[in-house]
Amino acid sequence: MSELKRTPLYEVYKESGGKTIDFGGWELPVQFSGIKEEHETVRTKVGLFDVSHMGEIEVKGPESIAFLQRLLTNDILKLSSGGAQYTVMCYENGGTVDDLLVYKKSDGDYLLVVNAANIDKDFNWLQANKVEDVELNNVSSDIAQLALQGPLAEKVLQKLSKNTDLSEIDFFKFKDHVDLKGIDTLVSRTGYTGEDGFEIYCRSEDAIALWRQLLEAGKEDGIQPIGLGARDTLRFEAKLPLYGQELGADITPIEAGIGFAVKIDKNADFLGKAVLTEQKEKGAPRKLVGIEMIDRGIPRHGYPIYVASEVIGEVTTGTQSPTLKKNVGLALLKNEYTDIGTEVEVEIRSKRLKAKVVATPFYKRPKK
Repeated sequence: MSELKRTPLYEVYKESGGKTIDFGGWELPVQFSGIKEEHETVRTKVGLFDVSHMGEIEVKGPESIAFLQRLLTNDILKLSSGGAQYTVMCYENGGTVDDLLVYKKSDGDYLLVVNAANIDKDFNWLQANKVEDVELNNVSSDIAQLALQGPLAEKVLQKLSKNTDLSEIDFFKFKDHVDLKGIDTLVSRTGYTGEDGFEIYCRSEDAIALWRQLLEAGKEDGIQPIGLGARDTLRFEAKLPLYGQELGADITPIEAGIGFAVKIDKNADFLGKAVLTEQKEKGAPRKLVGIEMIDRGIPRHGYPIYVASEVIGEVTTGTQSPTLKKNVGLALLKNEYTDIGTEVEVEIRSKRLKAKVVATPFYKRPKK
């Protein structure tokens, strides 16, 4: 058995009581104080995540824009320096290589942030499609990433920054070389929880010092370290897709409900464009929807869903929502069964239990 990979913050997990598990080959904390408590902390106060397992790939050179326009579904030309963009990398058949963030530092300097399980696959895919005058660097091991999420995130992070007014960083914008108590960072107003917050990039060797400083700065605001369990329930309630569940090589971004990141009218051909254009214009054969259990039972990933004797899809993610206190799930269903209110049956432990299609996302953060 191969040894599990660890982030630069592994040694400090035990300081906060972290319980670790194997997550896609990484030894990461599933929880610290408890999933429900951590979930509530992020929704109402502020939580700190170690997401250093995520991958970072630099794309540099004079042909970077043309290269990324061909490889990614969103429109890079809409991105200004200091901007971040959510996008998708697809195969020719429309299936998903990965969903990712692109940070534009300048016209010839981009940073891609990719899912941990896909780092090698993504880098190889980019290399296989590389053109002249494009330089690719996998810098994942050099960079640590922390996420500070929740309504008090700005208040806490501002305590560490004397020279940057964090309120000036708008949603999906970033600033590079932000000094956080002597640590050089890139700070972006992005995240994966449905709450306001920041993702903070620093050198791997600075991660432990930054982690401890953030916990100290947020002490009076009720900050807690947050594990993978609450990270999953938070993103699930906000209907933020997870690669390997809502997205995959056999699931297109249109089916997964992230068609907003697919710009079929951009002035460039991109891999998968023909299939994705047809799905956008005529409708995809499947659609990601929310379901709510009518009978008692919790829908889990991979459970089949029926109408009468026909299997119409399966659950991609399901749990008891900590916010709604209901048993709900996301499910990829045949398009003809996706109207709100449609009754279906979820097979749970060899029993078919009633559920219905409901609106998503399950949670939206209150407007200020």
